[in-house]
Amino acid sequence: MPDINEEPEIPGPQDTEVAPAKESGGGPEAPETPEGEGKNEGDELPKWARDRLTKANAEAANYRTRLREAEMKLSAVKSVEELEAATKELRDTNQKLERQVLVSDVARRFSLPDDLAKRLDGTTAEELEADAKALQRYAVAPPGDLRGGLDPSDEDEPFNPVTEARRARAFRY
Repeated sequence: MPDINEEPEIPGPQDTEVAPAKESGGGPEAPETPEGEGKNEGDELPKWARDRLTKANAEAANYRTRLREAEMKLSAVKSVEELEAATKELRDTNQKLERQVLVSDVARRFSLPDDLAKRLDGTTAEELEADAKALQRYAVAPPGDLRGGLDPSDEDEPFNPVTEARRARAFRY
């Protein structure tokens, strides 16, 4: 177990190696892509995928920031009381994050939209699942088939205009 008074090693900007920048002929530099992964016109991600990536990147950045803040708090600890106060705060934050993860898992399992997922109530997984079942009635299910009009594959027999004309004339009289 490390000593409380011992300074933890935190990599700083002096510990990281930076590749020298390439000189360009002016203008903004485009990010480099690995070899064999040229960017074509159709390679762009759909909007929903970009939104999910943006959200995941923001969450990851938030977690990295919280980690750095926790490391700074713990490195500044001088006494046992300060350590207990800092760890209590970290435990409270950890409990909140665990609840967020549990709520998002239950909401995803029951296909609840974000608006309804915020309204899940309960402390245990079983309570959250029971509440999610109740809220699932109010979630609008996406339609199965978005095609409009008639589906030509639904007909059993091919269309014969002569037969249809005779059938129409028979109903006139």
